[in-house]
Formats: sequence, C-alpha cells, structure tokens
Amino acid sequence: MEYVVARIGRPHGVRGEVTLELRTDAPDERFTPGAVLRTDPPARGPLTVESARWHNGTLLVAFGEAADRSAVEELRNTLLLVDVEEDRAAEDDAWYPHQLRGLAAVTASGTALGTVADLVTGTAQDLLVVTGTDGREVLVPFVERLVPVVDVPGGRVVLDPPGGLFAELPGDEDADARGDEG
Repeated sequence: MEYVVARIGRPHGVRGEVTLELRTDAPDERFTPGAVLRTDPPARGPLTVESARWHNGTLLVAFGEAADRSAVEELRNTLLLVDVEEDRAAEDDAWYPHQLRGLAAVTASGTALGTVADLVTGTAQDLLVVTGTDGREVLVPFVERLVPVVDVPGGRVVLDPPGGLFAELPGDEDADARGDEG
C-alpha cells in the first residue's frame, strides 16, 4: 500500500526548487539527497531528491529529473508516495490512517464508544475521527493523554475523553448546574 508523504507546490526561484505541502512527521528523513519517491500520477516520476533545505518554515526540494523552473512547474500538484511495507522511517508510536480505520474505540473499562473512521493530520496535532455509537462524528485530539493505547493487532484504541464528548460518557454535572458551557 502506498502512502502520500507530500504534495508538490509552487516553484521557488529559477533553479528548479519546489515547495512541498508535507504530510509526514519525518520530512528530514524522507527528503534526503538520493531518496527516490514514486508519484501520482505515475507518469511524472519516480523523482530523485537532489537537495532539500528549509526556508522560512517551508521545505524546498530540488529533483534530479527537473532542472529548472519550467520543468518543476509541470510537477505542481503531484503527490509523492512511499510504500508502507517498505517504509523504514516509521516510528513505534506512529500510525497510518489505513491502520486506524475500523478500530473499535473503547474506554479503559471497556465501554464501547464507537469506531475510528479516519485520522486527520494537522499542523498542530492530529485528530481521530470517531463515529460514535449514536452515529455522531466525534473529533478526538490524537494525544497520549486522550488516546493512551493504540492496539492495532487487537483491533482497538482506548480513549480517555472528557465527559460529555461521547453519548456514553455523562458530562460534568457541576458545570451544568452552574450554567457553564463546555
């Protein structure tokens, strides 16, 4: 299975560099000189990283197959892919969306909360999209405090969400009595 690690953006300068819209937590490992990446559409690749550097928080990359601005303009919006099974840069506590979809979402005590529908990656933090047992879509920040256990082989994630987030977990009655919103 292939996984998108970046989308090629606009050209930068005249020497063939492009900006990348990153979709990986390890850009410094993925975009090292000599790295070969498959592309979508396939006819635009594979592409070999010639150089990579950071400029004002944006990763700029030059590919050996595209030497000037007009050549990289043709690559705009191309997706850069890695094969998940061949990927050696994965961390022990990192998961791909396809690994999480369909996992049961439960509390530590075993209360069923729903099913993981997706993982939305963000710049600040990722979000688990959980379809609750009542059919509502619930966004749960994918941080260890709220998602202490991810057990892919066991088919579940353990959540420790605040009260009121899921129908199965009552809200804070003291806050309700005070008229606080939460």
